[in-house]
Amino acid sequence: MNLDDIKVFEGTLDAAIPAGPIQEKWDSHRFNMKLVNPANRRKYQVIMVGSGLAGASAAASLGEMGYNVHCFFYQDSARRAHSVAAQGGINAAKNYRNDGDSIFRLFYDTVKGGDYRSREANVYRLAQVSNNIIDQCVAQGVPFAREYGGMLDNRSFGGAQVSRTFYARGQTGQQLLLGAYQALQRQAHAGTVKLYPRTEMLDVIVIDGRARGIVTRNMVTGEIKSYLGDAVVLATGGYGNVYFLSTNAKGCNATAIWRAHKRGAFFANPCYVQIHPTCIPPTGEHQSKLTLMSESLRNDGRIWVPRKAGDTRRAKDIPESERWYYLEEKYPSFGNLVPRDVASRNAKAVVDAGHGVGEQRNGVFLDFSEAIGRLGKNVIKDRYGNLFDMYTSITGEDPYDVPMRIYPAIHYTMGGLWVDYNLQSTIPGMFVIGEANFSDHGANRLGASALMQGLADGYFVLPYTLGNYLAQTSLPAADLGNPAVVETEAAVNDKINKLLSINGDKSVTHYHREIGRVMWDYVGMGRTEEGLKVALERIPQIREEFWQNVRVPGSAESLNQSLEMAGRVADFLELGELIALDALHRSESCGGHFREESQTDEGEAKRKDDEFSFVSAWEYAGTGAIPNLHKEPLAFEYVKLTQRSYK
Repeated sequence: MNLDDIKVFEGTLDAAIPAGPIQEKWDSHRFNMKLVNPANRRKYQVIMVGSGLAGASAAASLGEMGYNVHCFFYQDSARRAHSVAAQGGINAAKNYRNDGDSIFRLFYDTVKGGDYRSREANVYRLAQVSNNIIDQCVAQGVPFAREYGGMLDNRSFGGAQVSRTFYARGQTGQQLLLGAYQALQRQAHAGTVKLYPRTEMLDVIVIDGRARGIVTRNMVTGEIKSYLGDAVVLATGGYGNVYFLSTNAKGCNATAIWRAHKRGAFFANPCYVQIHPTCIPPTGEHQSKLTLMSESLRNDGRIWVPRKAGDTRRAKDIPESERWYYLEEKYPSFGNLVPRDVASRNAKAVVDAGHGVGEQRNGVFLDFSEAIGRLGKNVIKDRYGNLFDMYTSITGEDPYDVPMRIYPAIHYTMGGLWVDYNLQSTIPGMFVIGEANFSDHGANRLGASALMQGLADGYFVLPYTLGNYLAQTSLPAADLGNPAVVETEAAVNDKINKLLSINGDKSVTHYHREIGRVMWDYVGMGRTEEGLKVALERIPQIREEFWQNVRVPGSAESLNQSLEMAGRVADFLELGELIALDALHRSESCGGHFREESQTDEGEAKRKDDEFSFVSAWEYAGTGAIPNLHKEPLAFEYVKLTQRSYK
């Protein structure tokens, strides 16, 4: 692909940001919104795709308000959404520690942590509603950790110098999801929410330019069925599994947002992919996923490697004077609590320089011996016990006795479908919440902010903005005989039949692994112009071979996990190309997007604010065709653009 062939549209996107001081934007906007009379809400049908923290909280809230909600998810239970895997905590500006936190500081840390590539208005709203989230979850019975006197406890996370993270040991995501799940089930019992488990969305139905429904496949019976409503909400998570090896569950995929992109939803900042620094290193080619160890471990664990390259001694045999606490030495102010992108790049640098540990020399140590000696084993066990048990189960090593071994891995994606301030995509009537949208994290997400954004969108933002859309939109009746429904359903069937008819020699996993290797090698932690061009040459080749030689056994009329995965990998083979193109076009470094040609003398990300202070929103132009680029300018009125420093 030639960058000179990209059609660029400057300032064509209306983010619908309210006027006025940033502290007043959300409150004044809520007051000025149109409302739906409570008695009229039951007349509206809302389609919710996804049942994680964002989807479950939104569906439960809309159901409580009186809307008819149809919630679709591919798991057998809403409780099994991947939000359960979030471990470390959720941020809020309560300032319980009286250590200088505030709504503005949370806003500031988030914009800075995102390397000044997020929309200020959205981030400030997120900080504003963060405190409401904690109150909501406590009222639901979420068992947050508490101090001796009964007050909610807090701990620190990367990118901040205050303790603002609320947590439930190492199970915060699971406990928060259980809170949202019980609210969802309450509405299901009340009849305002209907649940569709084991049902996968395969396309979005657009009628007269508005999102009016979805086409689904029943994953047990294979039935293809369309559902219509007055608005569609996507809460389907991120696209990290395009890299094959990631911390995401194997079922996590990008099909919903990618198929919506192909129907007209712009895809924003796809190259902003987060590498999490605290994962268990891979042990060989046999692995199909990686395991996340919570970032909260960096509170008490110290990260180090042997000072001497090639040192193969056991950790306990290396004296203190020969241990290199590289983060503490390089970043004295933040130490081991630098943001994820900074910690990840530094881990890669020391491993690449020959200081890696473990049999494959592909990790660094996360050592709790000092904290255990200072606080006692029982305190560490209370804070992280389940995480230590999980690590022991996977590695056979006891982190109470020997340091953990960690290395960065693909984790979260900051890019996603473009949305305005109201969380509406470029397809009117289609809203996107949680990790599926791009809106709040810029080029790097701070730890404990994913849970915050998901619940903020679901509990406290979408219920207002969706109602505003419905109150002022005239929606003619639509039925399943509409030509748009028939055409979309036919396209879904055609794709399924094509996948089943190829009958090639290679498995779906083979092609998933192939693109994952290309993405990690050339579009991973370090990106170069030369490498990105290699990726853009290789990905279309893999895609062409996939459509000629993939083997998908079984039929479409029953449970067929190979068919499910084939559709998802087909989407990854298109999305991966867009990620690489976006990374090539953005010739600066910022946050999780690190172009090796653009770095400071000290190896830090070097932005080009005069060229790239904008959101890249890509418009689909056909498979293999060069997409159109729409730029949303970013203005920084409240946080001054500066070179990030955590020293």
